Amino acid sequence: MSDLPEESLKNALLNLKCHFTWTVDMEAVADIDNIEDGLHHQIAFLPSIPRHRLHNLLSYTNYLKGDNEEAIRQLQEAEQHLQGTQSVDIKRAVTYSNYAWLYYHLNQFSNAQSYLERVEAIYNNYDSSPEHDILLTEIYGERAWALLTFYGKNCERAKEWFEKALELDPHNPELNSGYATVMYRLENQDNRFYANNNCECLELLKRAVTLNENDSVIKALLALKYHYLGRGEEGETIMEEALRQTPDSPDLIRHAAKFYRREGKIDYAITILKKALEKTPTSCHLHYEIGLCYEQKMNMFVSLATSHFEKVLQYKKRFVDAYIHLAKMYVKQNQFKKAEDTFQKGLNLENLTCEDKQEIHYHYAVFKQYQCGSESEAISHYKEVLMIPNKTSVRSKSKNKLEQLAKRRQDSSDATGFGLLGFIHQQEGEISQAIDYYERALELDPDNEEYMSALHYMRLNE
Repeated sequence: MSDLPEESLKNALLNLKCHFTWTVDMEAVADIDNIEDGLHHQIAFLPSIPRHRLHNLLSYTNYLKGDNEEAIRQLQEAEQHLQGTQSVDIKRAVTYSNYAWLYYHLNQFSNAQSYLERVEAIYNNYDSSPEHDILLTEIYGERAWALLTFYGKNCERAKEWFEKALELDPHNPELNSGYATVMYRLENQDNRFYANNNCECLELLKRAVTLNENDSVIKALLALKYHYLGRGEEGETIMEEALRQTPDSPDLIRHAAKFYRREGKIDYAITILKKALEKTPTSCHLHYEIGLCYEQKMNMFVSLATSHFEKVLQYKKRFVDAYIHLAKMYVKQNQFKKAEDTFQKGLNLENLTCEDKQEIHYHYAVFKQYQCGSESEAISHYKEVLMIPNKTSVRSKSKNKLEQLAKRRQDSSDATGFGLLGFIHQQEGEISQAIDYYERALELDPDNEEYMSALHYMRLNE
């Protein structure tokens, strides 16, 4: 065949079925570097996944990143893994199509046309053959896996193509695993966002496990599904089996860690995550899971701490530090009403020492400033601390807090900043500086009774 004009070549390429024509929108793709890392991890740790598929996907990620030479190399890897497989031509159709597009983008139009002709020959050879459905199954399946890989949480399109492929080959192990994975994700999204309790994918997962004993990740998803259904013991048996198969796979470990975390075995989840991170330290999924583990562990400790502080106050009503720490535990659990009530009980205790008064007023001020967003109330209680002359650490902290708030308010139109600085110097016994700041505050707010009273008192006692 003579060389096609460039425009005709491109039009012919658009008819090919491959990653370049499956409309992967770069903006819709999740983090491309994480996708690439995940594919390399699957190559390294999950031997059950067909290598030609993973290298085709890697080829396309490299194209998206602008590295066409590495994309070609990945296709060469895909070809090597197809040597000696059954229906080689059928499985090469997608790979050859990707070759054609890559050479087109490299402006190597003769090579692009050469691969185009090879693909068209495969299409023509199987068009009226009994194996035509096998070719379609391969193409539909690869499209489904590509959509599942690149679109992450948006699984609807992948679901459609897995269904098309399964209509032609309902007992295919890989397709059943892919379809069960898609349905598991969709069901989880639905249950999470709409508080449903769907469990339709359970039978799909069980079927996939039966058809593909070597797929450790699909076993992990089945184990998680059993957990969600309150059948954790059954799930743990399956998860243990999966971990024996591919103990170093990051894909498996993140699902296993999630399972053990949700089963309350947080320390074990952290142990396997740390081991996996030694081999794949850049895995965002593993770091996310270990973060969740520590968060849950912290929440468990917070809950236990809360319970014990509550018991302290049952047995000893006059224990200022216990009120402060209990209030802080409530804050950590976003129980602000309980925190407020606890602080109020502490503030209203009788016969407190000066130090205890400073402590509780200071921590209540911090609560008001940062959790309640009320700077005016915070200022009031920082002032209460400063009016007690004992030179404690919380008094110094309160002074610093007031100085920071004063500086933020100290502009040409706001008297509050100058008034706060006057108050601070007054409590520190620095009377001349205090008078100076109060006078500047009164220039901006001449009717302020607090400033006038403070000035009157200090002038009488000069």
